[in-house]
Amino acid sequence: MNNELLKLIPILRRYAYTFAGNLHDADDLVQNTLERVLKKPPPEGVELAKWAFRICRNLWIDEYRAATTRQNATEEPHLQAQATTDGERDVTHQIEFKQVYEAMQALNDDQRTVMALVTIEGMSYQEAATVIDKPVGTVMSRLARARAALTMHLQTMRTPMASR
Repeated sequence: MNNELLKLIPILRRYAYTFAGNLHDADDLVQNTLERVLKKPPPEGVELAKWAFRICRNLWIDEYRAATTRQNATEEPHLQAQATTDGERDVTHQIEFKQVYEAMQALNDDQRTVMALVTIEGMSYQEAATVIDKPVGTVMSRLARARAALTMHLQTMRTPMASR
């Protein structure tokens, strides 16, 4: 289980980041998730990754949701720093990342969770439904609404720039 848990850390970190909005709080959430998983392993027949995602989500709801830390995004919201020599590309990526991050934060928690599981983590609708303990139809509906909201939000962010 320890090797499997080690492989899950980067995935959990990305997932936690979608909730926390900054690396410090995401790392705290991942650490708390790992502690819980180690104290109480998944029940027989339950996949470790799904168990860890569920614990992470529940911890966020229980411990972090009411906190104002989600509003304090870091100056440099990179999950992994990468050195490059193309400054223009870096700036463009930072702007795009910030726009997508802001659009994701505009979603409600349910939509953001489903978007993170399906789009960022690559889970199937069924896997996401298992993690959030909802029917597949609910996952599909939330994902459709989230995608529409993201598209609208990103279009409104880019429209003023195009008219300048």
